[in-house]
Amino acid sequence: MQIEVPACDGNTICMKWENGFEIKCTAEGSAVVLSANQAGLVSLARHLLTLAQDGVPAHTHIHLDADNVLACGSCELILTRE
Repeated sequence: MQIEVPACDGNTICMKWENGFEIKCTAEGSAVVLSANQAGLVSLARHLLTLAQDGVPAHTHIHLDADNVLACGSCELILTRE
């Protein structure tokens, strides 16, 4: 499998989603559980690879929640580059 990662100019993060993605994030005790179909897993992998690119500044982050992309009932998920 190959994943196309959008170029990042350091100021803007391009978010590309696979068609039909489904992602849920839940907190169960002290664990965070990410559940996703194949399209959701590929989309998450792409977002992580986007943040890992050279030139992406520290503290750049992506907010995912039930109001925009996560399944209903999901807790907020923030992906952050250190």
